[in-house]
Amino acid sequence: MADTDHESRAHREDAADDIPETGEVVPGRFSSDEVFQRIVADADHEITSGFRELFFSGVAGGFAITITFLLYASLSASTESPVLAVMLYPLGFVYIIIGGYQLYTENTLPPVALTLERLASLPALVRHWLIVLAGNFAGGAVGAVVLAYGGVFEPAAAEYALGLAQNGIETPVTALFFKAAFAGLIVAGVVWMDFAARDTISRIAVVYLAFLAIPLGNLFHVVVSFTEVVYTMLAGDLALVPGLTQFVIPVLLGNTLGGILLVTVVNYYQTSERRLEIEQFENVRRLSVREMLLGNLAGRSYVPLVDTLEEFVRDPDSYRILVPIANPRTERPLVEFACALASTREKGTVHAVHIVQAPSNRPLDDGDRRRITRESERLMDDLEQQVGRDDVAFETSTIVSSRSFEEVFDRARRTRPDLALMGWGQGRLWNDARAERPLDELTNRLPCDFLVVKDRGLDCSRVLLPTAGGPDSDLSAEVARALQTDAGAEVSLLHVVDGPDQREAGQRFLEEWGAEHDLGGAAAIVDDSGDVEAAIESAATDHTMVLLGATERGMISRLVTDSLHLDVVNDVDASVLFAERPTDRPLTERLFGSGRREKSGEGSDR
Repeated sequence: MADTDHESRAHREDAADDIPETGEVVPGRFSSDEVFQRIVADADHEITSGFRELFFSGVAGGFAITITFLLYASLSASTESPVLAVMLYPLGFVYIIIGGYQLYTENTLPPVALTLERLASLPALVRHWLIVLAGNFAGGAVGAVVLAYGGVFEPAAAEYALGLAQNGIETPVTALFFKAAFAGLIVAGVVWMDFAARDTISRIAVVYLAFLAIPLGNLFHVVVSFTEVVYTMLAGDLALVPGLTQFVIPVLLGNTLGGILLVTVVNYYQTSERRLEIEQFENVRRLSVREMLLGNLAGRSYVPLVDTLEEFVRDPDSYRILVPIANPRTERPLVEFACALASTREKGTVHAVHIVQAPSNRPLDDGDRRRITRESERLMDDLEQQVGRDDVAFETSTIVSSRSFEEVFDRARRTRPDLALMGWGQGRLWNDARAERPLDELTNRLPCDFLVVKDRGLDCSRVLLPTAGGPDSDLSAEVARALQTDAGAEVSLLHVVDGPDQREAGQRFLEEWGAEHDLGGAAAIVDDSGDVEAAIESAATDHTMVLLGATERGMISRLVTDSLHLDVVNDVDASVLFAERPTDRPLTERLFGSGRREKSGEGSDR
């Protein structure tokens, strides 16, 4: 992926960009379709941003609002004419929009446009809103604390500032809502015009003049209102709850609906069917209605920058193995291993997907996407020629996304494989574990069986399978049986007991378990030391591959969070395969985050 990204930057100047930079009919002006294209291209980058980026950009935006609050209160108190205070009111908003910081009311346009096009889901939109709003409120609160306790205000200005929130609370809720709706209209309209402007001077003029309307019309903006409430709570006698319920929340609802209904939806429907005729979105499979409403609960929540997989129909009779890879040149042994497993099944199919990590700090232009896609297709064609087998159907696809790790799970939900096979270590997808959702939640809701490989040559001639029973050991047994059939692997079963008096019971368990899983011919090893890791490490010296079942918390979750404390993984010379089966967690665990899984697996970190 690093090579691909480097080459992308090197050729960027030579690439054609279909996102409009000049108007088609009148070069100095954009049509409504072209403005919409620019907005969607920007929203595509923003909605995939991580929590940290969005939140702290929102904090900066919220703190910048303090400038508006400070100047408006200070000048209103020190001059008889309110004109000067009104003239400086837009300064904080100019600072935010020209500086590229996040402001909640701005986000009633770009991400909503993406959602209307079914390129992002409603849960993704709400997540984006909540993070930005939390950042704005945090920044505004910090600014209010500084103003309340830092001695910034002169006494007269401090007294005037206390009355601003009180004025909002005394305004009837209905009037608050509609005043806020007009303010939301203004902000979303500013965003639309900002994308239509061609130079910085025009952008500043648009922002400045538009935001003059808020104080002139006695309108309300939610972040300014929240800052006023926090300041009045700290420096006066206003309680927080009445300030929120009687002032901030009605303004929030008005800003939101005003921005969405009066600008975004209207502008969306006044564009033509050509509004997204740019290559990035020409052939994408948009989200289904269920995906748009439910996001990852129904499939996926976002359409990646590039996805070459066309409309997909799952053959119910096939046995599918999904192999997500970051580098087709170096991960060929992993794909060959998947083919070996698939060859033991009727209608075995291997789907190798090249997941290219897109840079998160800048959007890719159309030339970048075309060149990355061509290079990926060339590499995947070479891979198919090298690993192709007559007894296995082989499929390839490419995804370019800034959320490389989450795309693994989205692709699995879309294609519904029986098994997903991934490599673990340097240069793999774990290194770019970027996702829209919390990784722990993502990895605890597996869409299929998962097998994660620590590759040390992938020699499967002598396979060690430690087991204490459980569904993940069942998956390990299926893999071992497939390796017996395809590669003639010699399989050894290992069971650890707590003392010599339990050896006979341990031997009985292995005989019964091996017969139950069609591994009756496997060698049986019973270790009575009670030390699972030491027993595996000792037995692994005579084997080339070790199959391990998941831990109680979940193998993939621990790998992602770097909390898998298994020294044996690093101490043995054999390849290590981690097997994990999906498990349904109860509603209480999903809500409150219990980390335990009820299963008869191999115990902690086994």
